[in-house]
Amino acid sequence: MTVASVFLATALVIVLALLAAADAGKLARMDGATYPTALTRAAVTFAAVITLAAAVAGTFATLLS
Repeated sequence: MTVASVFLATALVIVLALLAAADAGKLARMDGATYPTALTRAAVTFAAVITLAAAVAGTFATLLS
């Protein structure tokens, strides 16, 4: 696998995690949550997406090697 494809995949995962976090924060605010609560929910969502991506990448690495 080339370095460019690794960087591209990493950038894609980060962008998707940021979009999911922004959506979670916006939905929390629309639900009436305070700004700190909405920010916490967004941070938890970001961390969850990054963790899920790492787990999937680890599984694929194990299966493909």
